[in-house]
Amino acid sequence: MLDFDIIILLAIVGFIGWKLFGALGTRTGHENPNPDPMARRRHGAPASDQSADNVVNMPNANRDAAPGSASGQGILDIQLADRSFDPGGFLEGARHAYEMIVTAFAEGNRRSLRPLLSDEAYEDFDAALRAREAEGKRIETTFIGIDDAKISSAALNGTWAEVVVKFISEIISVTKNEDGAVIEGDPTTVRKITDVWTFSRDTRSPDPNWVLIATDEA
Repeated sequence: MLDFDIIILLAIVGFIGWKLFGALGTRTGHENPNPDPMARRRHGAPASDQSADNVVNMPNANRDAAPGSASGQGILDIQLADRSFDPGGFLEGARHAYEMIVTAFAEGNRRSLRPLLSDEAYEDFDAALRAREAEGKRIETTFIGIDDAKISSAALNGTWAEVVVKFISEIISVTKNEDGAVIEGDPTTVRKITDVWTFSRDTRSPDPNWVLIATDEA
């Protein structure tokens, strides 16, 4: 899904970098990520592992993260519990977090992944990384951009807010062996992928950060 400072890397001051979201271009994935992309704005909310096509797929971290009610009612419930929650700002942060997590997973960067993920989600990601490392494989990824990101559902489960976001993105990814030879993928082929991720936060907590708790392919 994923201190997110803690996903967390998921810094309150990291929102400055979100100005770039409207013009996402080709990124190599080697830039230093801004911390806490999912932290709320001061006046609202925040702005095994390879498929046959060699897209950087996330491990399935779906651990009972049911989205609950329809998005409209769910968003209203969350706003009643947390008056600062803003869907637009949240989506900005989710887009940034998505790119950071995809890039960190491809690079095997556990330090960047850890604060963005829930404990259980991190266990899944770490297990997938260990399996890849045992095979002597590494991934090189170019994140082209996010074509679309929208909230597909939202729910308030007790005090826990859960928001499901559907991402459609374009990525170039190749897998190399220990000798640096490409064994999967094509460095000139852009793959379009669709992911459905669930982010969560305790609305009673003073910590404004959201974490990824589940990842699924559409």
